[in-house]
Amino acid sequence: MMALLNCVLPESMANSSPCTIWRLTTRIDRSPYEGQTFHRTMADETLSIEELSQQLDSEGMIGCTQSFVSDLERGFSAVDDKHLTWLQEIKSNEWKGVLCFGMGGSAAGGDFLARMADASGSKPFVVHRGYQLPSWWTSDWLVIATSHSGNTEETIAATESALKQGATVVVIASGGVLAGLCELHKNCHLIPSIGGQPPRTAFGHLFSRQLALMEHLGLLPQQADDEREAMLVRLEYACQENDFRNASGTPLLDLAMALREHPIALLGPTELEPALVRCKNQLNENSGRFARIGVVPEMNHNEIVAWGGVSDDADPAREEQAVLILTWDGMQPRVRRRVDWMIEHTPTDFAWRIHGEGTSLLEVLLHHCIVMDWLTIALALLHGKDPAAIRPIQALKGYLADDASIE
Repeated sequence: MMALLNCVLPESMANSSPCTIWRLTTRIDRSPYEGQTFHRTMADETLSIEELSQQLDSEGMIGCTQSFVSDLERGFSAVDDKHLTWLQEIKSNEWKGVLCFGMGGSAAGGDFLARMADASGSKPFVVHRGYQLPSWWTSDWLVIATSHSGNTEETIAATESALKQGATVVVIASGGVLAGLCELHKNCHLIPSIGGQPPRTAFGHLFSRQLALMEHLGLLPQQADDEREAMLVRLEYACQENDFRNASGTPLLDLAMALREHPIALLGPTELEPALVRCKNQLNENSGRFARIGVVPEMNHNEIVAWGGVSDDADPAREEQAVLILTWDGMQPRVRRRVDWMIEHTPTDFAWRIHGEGTSLLEVLLHHCIVMDWLTIALALLHGKDPAAIRPIQALKGYLADDASIE
């Protein structure tokens, strides 16, 4: 049986003592690392996970992760007609669709919106990561330009191109050049976000504003107030329970320990692809680790051959792969059967199933975000890495800033 992280136990295990992580054929009733210290890969000393957190977390990534749900709550309430008087004018237009500009964590919210629109929306949503405006775009597509800092050069370039062609743009940013464009163009409107933290920890601020805007405009169904309140309560509980510094977070810490020495693969159904992509990006930035993604059913038509499981025609490194399969209760029945088959034929012993909790696709996606944020920070600390450190990104930005040939 694959591992289950923070989910209801299967009926066959209903009489067993509680346990939140299940691995292939192995039940973990207590942490095998309980009472031990963890070795930093960049130093000789041994430190507890709490000591690693205190020494390595230079920008308060743990604190930002703890506030994820409160960030969502603040963002949901930030979009209303009283403070944003231009909303009614935009709502009165008949949009063909929504084009979302953004990069990295600022683009992730667009991915989430697009999958939600596929499931229950009234218009198509397209996410665009790059400098140039898509050639098919016309001004009857609403543009949402998102950048935590407001200074993401690709997003600025695409937004300026759109404005020159008569676009109506809604900017979601904490300031910067993008926010300044709203003062220069009458069809460019600002929903201010919250600054002062690493961009990838600002997802709660950004996505909640994006979603609230789409609900207000009638482009996505409005979640009932009581449903949203109940969702936020459950998500807050998940956020506390997965904090690896607490006893309840021990299974997640065990998982991070197991991932240290293995290449990481992330698999899941199409509707959870935004969570897979965001998890990969968090592993890249927070943990400094490569990760690859396989989406079911698409990967069943290609990548599954490399996994093998029923023959020797497979990648020779398959047995060393660590596999995380993200699932939820709403999977299409045939996709569920495909996942069951993959679980049965997984060739590696390092495999877990992480089941997203929630009563809606929105809640499940956010639940996966919470689990993966804690997991990637824990993995960073176990590698001796500051989870906020992104020196290659900063070095590249410096290089581009010094290059006078870049327009």
